[in-house]
Amino acid sequence: MKYVVILGDGMADYPQPSLGGKTPLDLAKKPNIDKLCEVSEVGLCKTIPVGMKPGSDVANLSVLGYDPKSCYTGRSPLEAASIGIDLKDTDVTARANLVTLSGEEVFEDKTMIDYSAGEITTEEAKTLIEYLKGFLDDEIHSLYAGVSYRHCLVTAFGKIAGDLTPPHDITGKPIKDHLPTSQDGKVYLDIMKKSYELLKDHPINKARIKAGKNPANSLWFWGEGTKPALENFEKKFALKGGMISAVDLLKGIAIISGMKVIEVKGATGNYDTNFSGKAQACIDGLKNGLDFIYIHMEAPDECGHHGDAEHKIYSIEQIDEKVVAPVLDYLKGCGEDFAVLICPDHPTPLNLMTHVSDPIPYLIYKSNKVYGGAKAKGYTESYASETGNFVPSGVELMKKLLEK
Repeated sequence: MKYVVILGDGMADYPQPSLGGKTPLDLAKKPNIDKLCEVSEVGLCKTIPVGMKPGSDVANLSVLGYDPKSCYTGRSPLEAASIGIDLKDTDVTARANLVTLSGEEVFEDKTMIDYSAGEITTEEAKTLIEYLKGFLDDEIHSLYAGVSYRHCLVTAFGKIAGDLTPPHDITGKPIKDHLPTSQDGKVYLDIMKKSYELLKDHPINKARIKAGKNPANSLWFWGEGTKPALENFEKKFALKGGMISAVDLLKGIAIISGMKVIEVKGATGNYDTNFSGKAQACIDGLKNGLDFIYIHMEAPDECGHHGDAEHKIYSIEQIDEKVVAPVLDYLKGCGEDFAVLICPDHPTPLNLMTHVSDPIPYLIYKSNKVYGGAKAKGYTESYASETGNFVPSGVELMKKLLEK
């Protein structure tokens, strides 16, 4: 039996007045998913446990069948694993975004213009992080470069500040009410202020401004955590698993859980990613002995954070055409029974530009099972709600996918 999870990060949404009361899933042309919907189980799943924040870290762990309540130690240590940082039990990590802040003289008076510094390239970001390291690294703090705007700070013998705000939650808002105020958090604030002074006139940022791009003029810390431990995926599920993703978070989850990380050339984590390459990588992985592959696509989530309805719809259409269609074609001809789960990890509504904890719509198809019921209306949030099927957790959703 082969298993494939096709996950469109942040794909679910709310009905948007700007879209005539529809959602991107309503409007996207997705004939392959909608056709599959007619012979699948469709419903809602609560991927975010009560009391936990609706991050992609918690949500993807949940969809993968890990209970975040018992295994979650923070987002940044998962990303640290992907970067290759060997954490000690006494280390505390924090995600370090390169962001764009407005130009007010007083740091506290600035506004969060762009949480991703205009999707800065990995090459530019690496140069900036290496530059900052020369001023900010010491016997306690160490900066590490990641992908695009996503980086990591490790604090030796650190403590969790507990009041760090994700920058994508405050796009377009003044930062004053979202700065850390705890004693441990003030250490992060001091580094953020120093980073702004160091970065504002850096040649890379001067060139970006001249080219009409947002400068990466400050670090912003969030997503603290400590060294994680996940049960080995193959031991837990008796399946050889593979992970396909452009982002460090998912790669880190895979590394820690012993899944195979499958790299795809041209995978960007946005709507310009190599969708076809991800599909082919999945097919190749299944041909080469993997039993379970998780295809993660960040694009809908990034578009949600930017309030970009056009490209969120486009991303869903690309997933349908360039991922779902070829993967299904292969599975139908591979000579084995198979099961497919299609879902987001959490909604990222366009009007809010951040994550919410609402249940996500899921679709499960199994080649060896006949699903009855009325003719489906297409894979949408509203149809998933109408079916009456409800799964209380990602752990239960994984059980449903894997049950014979």
